[in-house]
This record gives sequence, structure tokens and C-alpha cells, in this order.
Amino acid sequence: MVKASGARNVATLSAHEVNLKKRLQKHLSELGFRKTRNGALEISGTDKQIIRALHSGQRNDRLILNKSFIARNLTLLLRYFASGTEVDPSHIHPVLQRIRSETWESDLFRLASLTWAVPVSNGFGRRLRYLVWDGSNQKLIGLIAIGDPVFNLGVRDKLIGWDANDRCERLVNMMDAYVLGAVPPYNMLLGSKLIASLVRTREIYTDFTRTYGNTRGIISDKEKGARLLAVTTSSSLGRSSVYNRLRLGQIDYFRPIGYTTGWGHFHIQDDLFSDLRAFLRVKGHPYADLHRFGQGPNWRLRTTRTALEALGFKEEMLRHGIKREVFLCKLASNALDILRGGKGRPKLSTLLKADEVAEVAVHRWMLPRSERRPEFRAWTADKITELLMPRLAVIDDAKGRFRAA
Repeated sequence: MVKASGARNVATLSAHEVNLKKRLQKHLSELGFRKTRNGALEISGTDKQIIRALHSGQRNDRLILNKSFIARNLTLLLRYFASGTEVDPSHIHPVLQRIRSETWESDLFRLASLTWAVPVSNGFGRRLRYLVWDGSNQKLIGLIAIGDPVFNLGVRDKLIGWDANDRCERLVNMMDAYVLGAVPPYNMLLGSKLIASLVRTREIYTDFTRTYGNTRGIISDKEKGARLLAVTTSSSLGRSSVYNRLRLGQIDYFRPIGYTTGWGHFHIQDDLFSDLRAFLRVKGHPYADLHRFGQGPNWRLRTTRTALEALGFKEEMLRHGIKREVFLCKLASNALDILRGGKGRPKLSTLLKADEVAEVAVHRWMLPRSERRPEFRAWTADKITELLMPRLAVIDDAKGRFRAA
């Protein structure tokens, strides 16, 4: 009886492996990936439309997951999105508001972020989130969220001059902007440049100090005396037109420092990832459920890699080939010196308040764009619904997956 039961379990696991491998291959093929001779993936191009299409499965997963939330909150929150006719570029008055969890503002943040063509992360560990309002009409301009940076980022570490020990000791003084952008119609007026500029402000530096200044290392349990010296971000669609040349006066608000290597897991969407975890769980592998706080944003990558290897795929299947441009914002003018050597007092003389930065940014980017491109006035707030509902309308209730529109 024991032997027969064991044989059945092996047969079931084997069948599950075969089905999971076929499903994974079909999914990647449908997204537009081709497999190279060495087992890596390649795409037919790198233009923004192709990259958006590659993220479509991930975005559909996110919309399915949030279907009830959207239905419950859309009508109530739609009032905070502007139509073009409600925006007077000469009177735009950006206001930075930090938000807390479990508030209507956090619901608005969540809803607005679901309109992004490329799904945004929920962030990891330490987090600060903000809404940016237009004080002239009480409408939403955009979103900012900064959180713990990824541990391994080659271009960042090379720029600073870190070895592994330096990074462990001083990464606490950096954050990553994982949500950064404007919503319509402000995005048509280069509002995303305004939003990005607001990362380098006194308010965000102070909020970080008050919230995380006494941060203790998860491993060392030592008080780090953290100061927000710099913030990284990366483009979602290859080379960025938002962060490049992001300069006000003599200050670079973000500057490019290189590209990622094109590795990641975004193309393994949530339902597939759940099945990969279930597969590892059957095999008794601890990565299936190893995702407690402090284990970092790399857990999903490690879990996916382990499952793929167990299925007989090469690690190169995680090389999706989309190289994202990485940018750095220095809040302290001597940020790199402190990050490199671990000593020094931050020089903050050029760090302005949010309203000062906003005023310059509006006149630098938004007003000129409104004169050159007046078509923003044709935007109506109800089109926010169109960014969400068409994709929700084609859900196949029987399978819980999207069918072709």
C-alpha cells in the first residue's frame, strides 16, 4: 500500500510537471517571446508598444485581482480626476500630501496606479507614499511612492564604488521610487517631470528622517542612523523621456547611470507563479512559502528560478532582455561621498521645499507644453474608466482568465 501510494504520488507529480512546462511555454509564446539556442528568451524588438504588450498578462492579473475594489470605489473616487477643461495651466498649484494606509487617499492611490500601462510594484519594507494635488481645482496630478531599493543593482554599486560589505552597511540610506508619474490630463502636460522633481524635496527628506531615521538592520540589529541621501528609479519602457534631462536651474533632479541587465520575472504572471509555488511545495522546497518581511523583493525571483530549474529549464529563461534605464537622484549634494566612505554630514543647501520646486517645474515644463499641445483639453475624466473596465469586461468567468477581446 505504501509503495503503491508513493508510485501514484510520483506519477501525479510527473504529470503536473509536464502540464506546467507546456503551460509555461505556451504563455511565453503568446506574449511574443522566442527561445534562443542557449535557453534565453528574445523579443522581436524593444519599442515601447512591444514592451507594453509583454506586460499585458501581468497587468490583466492585476486588474482581475482588483476587480471588486474597482467596482466598489470607482464611482466615488472618479471625482478626483480632472477633465482637460478643468485645468488652467497658468494656475496649476501642486501640493504634496503624504498618505497613510487604510484611508480614502490610499484607495485613490491604488486606483490611480491601476491605470498604469505597466503594473507598478506594491513596494517592500520601508515605504513612503504621496499624492500630488492641483490646489487650483482639487484634482489629482500624480503619485509618488518610494521604498526599499533592490539589494543587487550593478550600475548603482559601480557608480558609488561599493563592495558587498559597503552595500550591506549603507544601503539603508537609499530608497527606490517604484511609483512615479502623472495621471491624465496632467501627463499630457509633462506632469510626470513635475512629479519626479518632487522626490528631491525637503518634505520627503524630513519624512524619511522622522519615520526611518532610527532604523535598525534586520540582520545586525544595529541602529543605522539612516538619512535619505539618494533615490533610484528605473524606466518601465526602456529609455526614458521623463527622467532624461530632468534638470531645474543648475540641479540635476535625476540623472542616468546605466541600464539593468534584462533579468527579472515580470513575464511570469501571478497565476503561473502560484502554480510554480505549488509545485515546489509538493517537492517540499522551502522557497514555496519563504516570504516573510525582511526577506526582500528578491524572494519571488529566487522562487521562480528554483522552480524553473526543477522543471528542467535553464536559468536564462529569466533573461527577458528588456533593459531598463536606471536613474539616480541625490538629495544631498555630497551623497556619493557619504555612501562611498560612510562618513560626513549631508549637504542640503540646494534641497528646496516642494512648493518651490513645483513652481519652477510648472513654468519650465507644463506651461510651455500646454501652449504647444492644447489637445489635453479634449480629455474627459470618465475616460479613466476606459483605462480599467474594457479589460475587466472580457474575463472568462469559467476559467478566471482573460479571453481575446
